[in-house]
Amino acid sequence: MKIVKKNNAKDIRNSDTSKLLEYSIDLNDKDIDFCINTISGRYPEKGYCTNEMCKEICFVLEGKGTLSKKDESINFEEGDVILIDKEEIYYWDGNCKIIMICTPAWYKEQCKLIEN
Repeated sequence: MKIVKKNNAKDIRNSDTSKLLEYSIDLNDKDIDFCINTISGRYPEKGYCTNEMCKEICFVLEGKGTLSKKDESINFEEGDVILIDKEEIYYWDGNCKIIMICTPAWYKEQCKLIEN
């Protein structure tokens, strides 16, 4: 059993439009991780992103927005759950706070930004 207290979570800024409260650094588990992502605008700001290794399950704590792939968009709002499969190519657009759980655990090298 492990606990990461809120005051031990790390503030990380992905970009001007994505700010993370990252619990996983102290969780230190290669199979699963946890963060809270605050999105204000479009992320990534240009193009798309993909995670080559992880599935992500996201719970919308606050706000609303759109998650877009090249050929599909879904609207989401507070209380919704979104499943993103590994290797899906997408971008976020909205003003929201989202709990994100990844399995296996997310790490920077497996996340790729893709230009249009």
